[in-house]
Amino acid sequence: MIDITVRRAVAGDRSELARLAALDSATPPRGPALVAEADSRMLAALPLGSGRPIAVPFEPTAEIVALLELRAEQLGAGERQRRGWADRLRTMLRPRASHARA
Repeated sequence: MIDITVRRAVAGDRSELARLAALDSATPPRGPALVAEADSRMLAALPLGSGRPIAVPFEPTAEIVALLELRAEQLGAGERQRRGWADRLRTMLRPRASHARA
């Protein structure tokens, strides 16, 4: 069993993402992405917008990609929940016409 770290990609990951994409015969993710690392090696990446996951083709990474997809779903659900709270707050704070002065 190996320890996997899942995190958001940062600007300093560009060269490693390019290397990973080249190994997988793909293009590197453009924009936000999640990456999975083990022993300081990037094993897989998942674009958070559009595009397919990329992974080291010489190692069993299907479960790692599934982990990235699960985390992306969790992040998406959290974002939807935050937007929902913001919408409800705006509704509660919106002045009501019945209280407006004539």
